[in-house]
Amino acid sequence: MFYINILTQLVKFGVAVVVGVVRGRLKRKRKFKSKAQLFMDLHWGITTATRRTRPFSDHRGSMSSNNLARPPVMGNTAAVSPGHQKPNSVNVKGFKISTQKLPILKADPIEEMTKKLGIAPPEMIFGDNYVSIEHEKSGWSITFNAFDALDRVDKKGESMLKVAYSKEWQESREATHEGIKEVVKPFDWSYSTDYAGTVHCPTTRQFEETLNSIPIELLKRPDPILFFDDVILYEDELADNGIAMLSCKIRVMPARLLLLSRFFMRLDNVLFRIRDTRVYIDFESMEVTREYQSKESDYETVRQKLASLRDDIPAIMRDPNRLSEILPLVERRLERVNLGN
Repeated sequence: MFYINILTQLVKFGVAVVVGVVRGRLKRKRKFKSKAQLFMDLHWGITTATRRTRPFSDHRGSMSSNNLARPPVMGNTAAVSPGHQKPNSVNVKGFKISTQKLPILKADPIEEMTKKLGIAPPEMIFGDNYVSIEHEKSGWSITFNAFDALDRVDKKGESMLKVAYSKEWQESREATHEGIKEVVKPFDWSYSTDYAGTVHCPTTRQFEETLNSIPIELLKRPDPILFFDDVILYEDELADNGIAMLSCKIRVMPARLLLLSRFFMRLDNVLFRIRDTRVYIDFESMEVTREYQSKESDYETVRQKLASLRDDIPAIMRDPNRLSEILPLVERRLERVNLGN
């Protein structure tokens, strides 16, 4: 019996050691994956047609098929911290780039915003958050904030397309969700916006149409990242039937910057919608390029396209980066303004 007890204790000890080793490896793997995800996010702005696999997807930090190089993060490293709540800013070649991330608005500010907008704001509204780019010499600036974005939402529900979708959504959910009719109000309850930023500029610095696209090849270079931030402006779960979210990412390199403002909406069993605004600035030529793209497709069409893939389909349906490769283009606008002498 004595030897049996000793043997039992040794077996328990061995199992504990093995479990500890496995947990340690998993913990290190998760930690490294988080870093790899950060480097992947630094390339979010590149047109998805050139991106077929996720960069730095494995633990070795391997390159993706589009040969994106791994950029070092320099300068204001506090800008990549999700817990950082103070305004961040950096000055590069006469441009001041600023971001602010604060908690969700409280009751009184939400009530005030509701009165000004004329519609109820989303469930999660970050009314104090913003991303701003200012050219101090010319006085030109562009800012992305929640209030101005929501002010572009259809407040009367006059779009027949949106009304048709809201009816379909209501009919598909009435049987399982009580009070669904309260969600479908006489405004665009999906909070879809075509917001492309709030521009303040002299009369001589207006955007004009252009045929010159954002230079994708330059954005593939492994330039140092001087500043990076990811700012959420608002989010709504559409009564637990999907998601509508507006966010803004910006990365600044020594010779250029790229900003992506993305509205993503998934209405379960009904519709996918992505509306992107990209702002690209070349610090040498002082030229600003703004590109707006709208993509959308019905839910079933997307599901059928994904059916042939071996990937995790539910995960892809929650990933706007992957969906952007699938959804057809509905609208595209290109504009430019030169801030040089």
